Amino acid sequence: MKKIWLLLLLLPLIVSSAVFSAQTAAESPQGFEGLNIGAGLAIGLAAIGAGIAVGMAASAGMGVLAEKREMFGTVLILIAIGEGIAVYGILFAVLMLFGKF
Repeated sequence: MKKIWLLLLLLPLIVSSAVFSAQTAAESPQGFEGLNIGAGLAIGLAAIGAGIAVGMAASAGMGVLAEKREMFGTVLILIAIGEGIAVYGILFAVLMLFGKF
């Protein structure tokens, strides 16, 4: 059941990425049409991964904080590490689109 929901969530992202790429393919120089799809996938998949990581870390962190309130700083750092995945996705997308090859 989870796989069906995951597919239903990912399908609009993939279709919108393909449509955006098709619209900008005419504006791109020859051979660079795939960069738009790659940048979109980098951001989208990194955001999905960050959401999963933050969700797991936050749920475990709430359990820890229920027992030990002094662990707040450690839990906050672990949640921030999961959010760094999304930042890396944005960074790679920017480098793909605007970087010098």
